[in-house]
Amino acid sequence: ILRPWSFGIWERITHFFDAEIKNLGVQGCYFPMFVSQRALEAEKDHIEGFSPEVAWVTKSGQSEMEVPIAVRPTSETIMYPAFAKWVRSHRDLPLRLNQWCNVVRWEFKNPTPFIRTREFLWQEGHTAHASLEAAAEEVLDILDLYRRIYEDLLAVPVVKGKKTEVEKFAGGYYTTTVEAFIPATSRGIQGATSHNLGQNFGKMFKIEYEDEKGNKQIPWQNSWGCTTRTIGVMVMIHADNMGLVLPPRVAPTQVIIIPVVFKETAEACKEASEDICKKLKACGVRAEVDSRSNYTAGWKYNHWEQKGVPVRLELGPKDLAKQQVRMVRRFDGTKEDVPIAILAQKMGLEMELIQHSMFERAKREREGRTKVVMKWDEFVPALDQGCMCLTPFCNEEEWEETAKARSKEQALGDGTEDDRTATSAAAKTLCIPFDQPELKEGTPCFISGKPAQCWVLWGRSY
Repeated sequence: ILRPWSFGIWERITHFFDAEIKNLGVQGCYFPMFVSQRALEAEKDHIEGFSPEVAWVTKSGQSEMEVPIAVRPTSETIMYPAFAKWVRSHRDLPLRLNQWCNVVRWEFKNPTPFIRTREFLWQEGHTAHASLEAAAEEVLDILDLYRRIYEDLLAVPVVKGKKTEVEKFAGGYYTTTVEAFIPATSRGIQGATSHNLGQNFGKMFKIEYEDEKGNKQIPWQNSWGCTTRTIGVMVMIHADNMGLVLPPRVAPTQVIIIPVVFKETAEACKEASEDICKKLKACGVRAEVDSRSNYTAGWKYNHWEQKGVPVRLELGPKDLAKQQVRMVRRFDGTKEDVPIAILAQKMGLEMELIQHSMFERAKREREGRTKVVMKWDEFVPALDQGCMCLTPFCNEEEWEETAKARSKEQALGDGTEDDRTATSAAAKTLCIPFDQPELKEGTPCFISGKPAQCWVLWGRSY
């Protein structure tokens, strides 16, 4: 269940992203949530990647269905038969659609709110282009919007990069990703992905068009998605032992005003609080007054701290007499007395300062937990210290699987691990970062000793 507080955060993400993709020419749509078995299994690599998570409908009322139908784990196989009907000419391209919907992936690996749930909300974009170049450009445009969701809205630093062949989207040509790091659990987490599907799905679903010379062509396709996992990542990175710490840009309430009530001055404090709230709202600050009479001021302080509201303003009779309020920042607990006369102007600036400070603190933490590792002997010890590892790598699938298996074996020792666990002791590649340090010719791969092809970011992950 997404209660209003979490759904309000999701709404701010959706409003930002939807406006940005519409500026790029993407249109909204909605497709059914059910997919036939025949359509789902048309792309073998694709369904193989999702098969363990697919939920099937096998009964209608009390009757067994002759052919079961699946609940969408993603919508490629639902949308692309329609693309085959709609795309006939080069004039029909590019076709750029996005839908906001729910999907079901029947997780058995320790479902966790926001991080791994059997049903979640997301957007999924599906587009078709006449050229690889146009498709590739869009992949990166969308990936940068995902970076902005995390960094600009959620104050979460991410690494942009490309997935290895082992980790890419099943059936796709290549996958780009934004990767975050959770210091509290020492684990990487995939933030959002933007895939170039190549022409594979076009061939499977017979999507063809006639180019300007009258020749039959198969379009280049992309798909890209971002989910309510964003909220979970934000919570885990910024929260503390007192509760949530929300970045101002997505906080449903940015400022909570709490009148500290005594009998003789109760009405005056409440009226002044309402007046301050009105002025803050007029300046675009999302403010509320908590004037509930059945709770003490101390109880309210604790309540709004748990909810992560960026700024609390306390107004008691002494403050009122001095025409000031006590400002308390949730993110670092600092306090300041602020004259009421400049409060409206100050709060807008304060929101930006808090947003910036939260991002910088998270970025410093991540950078301090990223280690350059040149040889295998240093790899698992670095992971055990709670770090991600940036390594020179030969980028061969065999050695990637070897690193996974060997890191798990070394971490567990004589112990065993439940196959259903969502937090394996094994390391995996998070991405090949776009921002590549210099790699001198002849640098050996950290595990195989072969010539390294690139720098790869590794970590234990969700």
